[in-house]
Amino acid sequence: MEDAGGPGLSQLSGEVEPGAREQPIFTTRAHVFQIDPNTKKNWVPASKQAVTVSYFYDVTRNSYRIISVDGAKVPAHREQPIFTTRAHVFQIDPNTKKNWVPASKQAVTVSYFYDVTRNSYRIISVDGAKVIINSTITPNMTFTKTSQKFGQWADSRANTVFGLGFSSELQLTKFAEKFQEVKEAARLARDKSQEKIETSSNHSQASSVNGTDDEKASHASPADTHLRSENSKLKVALTQSAANVKKWEIELQTLRESNARLNTALQESATSVEQWKRQFSICRDENDRLRHKIDELEEQCSEINREKEKNTQLKRKIEELELELREKETELKDLRKQSEIIPQLMSECEYVSEKLEAAEKDNHNLEERVRLLKRDIEESQYRQRHLKVELQSFLEVLDGKIDDLHDFRRGLSKLGADN
Repeated sequence: MEDAGGPGLSQLSGEVEPGAREQPIFTTRAHVFQIDPNTKKNWVPASKQAVTVSYFYDVTRNSYRIISVDGAKVPAHREQPIFTTRAHVFQIDPNTKKNWVPASKQAVTVSYFYDVTRNSYRIISVDGAKVIINSTITPNMTFTKTSQKFGQWADSRANTVFGLGFSSELQLTKFAEKFQEVKEAARLARDKSQEKIETSSNHSQASSVNGTDDEKASHASPADTHLRSENSKLKVALTQSAANVKKWEIELQTLRESNARLNTALQESATSVEQWKRQFSICRDENDRLRHKIDELEEQCSEINREKEKNTQLKRKIEELELELREKETELKDLRKQSEIIPQLMSECEYVSEKLEAAEKDNHNLEERVRLLKRDIEESQYRQRHLKVELQSFLEVLDGKIDDLHDFRRGLSKLGADN
């Protein structure tokens, strides 16, 4: 087996994250290893990288612990998960002791762990690198279902009340059953522990009495020195046991007072939950009524929209009819104006008719005159043609006469020449 002072610090099991009673006194970073539980020789890495390793001092127990958490790791090898579920985690408001404060933004893993060494049970939930539930279960704890999907329990050591919201009623029922089972196991473990303490105390008292008798007989015994030393050891053990009993009584009284306060807060919380239930029922009824009213209003709005569409169509038709009416009125005005002009037009028509008759008469006369003129023209043309014939014959006679005159002149000229 390799040297225990080998390549790193061993990661101690127990509580994942220290409570308010523990204070850090030294912090460093290192790679964490554990001895292989099978071979008991080789080192097995407990972290993939260097993690924070811290010394913590517990004021209440007057004890020291070395704690190292690798991200969202939960307890080390001595604690084993026995039940796991997912839920939304809440804590009671420390100021009002009434309102719930969300401890996680979303549903996280919530697990029951059993510590083999301490024979104890814890509920642990880690959100990322933050431990939001670290509650050791005691026989005095009670898990209460406040609704179909929500449950709560009070932790006197943490001085708070935890609440879990599940996605279904079945998950809540399983968690509550496991809580009752673990609570009964914790009660049995406590009873066994008390029996051991009582047995040890009785044995110490018997040893002390026997030591006193031996001291009385030591005057005649040669081994009185050895008996006195044993007697002193037993007295010291008895004194320490009595001191531990007083300390446990004080701690028990403190736990009882805290439990009473938490029970009061739990009752107030239950009362407020009932009020919230009633208010929720009222709000749900009001919501249903408002939804029904909204449906009616939506139906009315749809009817109003249909009426609006009809009104729009009617307005459009009215506008078209008004436009047509204006056009008709314009035509009527024109007709009225024309009706005012009709008498004048009638008189003008009569006047024109008279003129037309006169013109027709004139036209008839003109036609007669044209006919006469045509006849005169025809006669004139006939006379002209006749005159042309006569003039042609006259010209022919004249030409003959002229020729005769020329011949006569030439004859005269010859006669004059001869003379």
